[in-house]
Amino acid sequence: MELHFNEALALSYKSQPQKIRVMSERWVEDNMYCPCCGNLHIMKLENNKPVSDFCCKGCGAVFELKSKQGKIGKKIIDGAYKTMIDRITGATNPELFVLSYTADFEVKSFWLIPRFFLTPQVIEKRKKLPPTAKRAGWEGCNILYEKIPAQARIEVITDAKVNDKLDVVGQYNRIKKLQTDNLESRGWMIDVLNCINAIPEEKFLLREVYAYAEELQMKHSSNHNVEAKIRQQLQVLRDKGFVEFLGKGCYKKIV
Repeated sequence: MELHFNEALALSYKSQPQKIRVMSERWVEDNMYCPCCGNLHIMKLENNKPVSDFCCKGCGAVFELKSKQGKIGKKIIDGAYKTMIDRITGATNPELFVLSYTADFEVKSFWLIPRFFLTPQVIEKRKKLPPTAKRAGWEGCNILYEKIPAQARIEVITDAKVNDKLDVVGQYNRIKKLQTDNLESRGWMIDVLNCINAIPEEKFLLREVYAYAEELQMKHSSNHNVEAKIRQQLQVLRDKGFVEFLGKGCYKKIV
């Protein structure tokens, strides 16, 4: 897999964002397989298609690409807020490709974020553009990358090292077990996973997860029995193979 952008593609562009878009999209088109099914190629969609850039003819998966120089950080700048929310709350939201590149235009890291880990809670509305702006009143959004559980950040390339394709597809198939189209269930699953991930030890106690009850209550104000919901989500994660129940309120993370 070639890890360097084709810089010749950007020679006719003046805007740096345009240059990066052209180079990064071509890199994906020329080098990426489908991490959902393993199909050797994915195809580029027409420009300006809302919240999507590529699709796989093998499994029908649709992907959006976001690129950034250097570390990804806590947030990823995205497009129109309403468009993103409409897609997430519908059934057609795309899988997310996240690409990190160096100042020398080399791909440093590349992740797949499964679409069922994107919820309105991880989308942040930006301020409206002022009346003096060309697109006055337009609202963009940020993807709160830090709020996406580590299990859902599937690494295709890590520190300029290409990971085995079978491992990548296997990781996707494993995390797909958690897929649900119910937004409330999806939000609870993500929040409880993040709580478990915040516990440093491999083995943890139910009471350690209960310690996040107040925080979870603030996020899910309509729920009046948070501890019961925590137990329910732990059971789901156990049944799907992400935690092991050891008995007497003790659990173990399964990597």
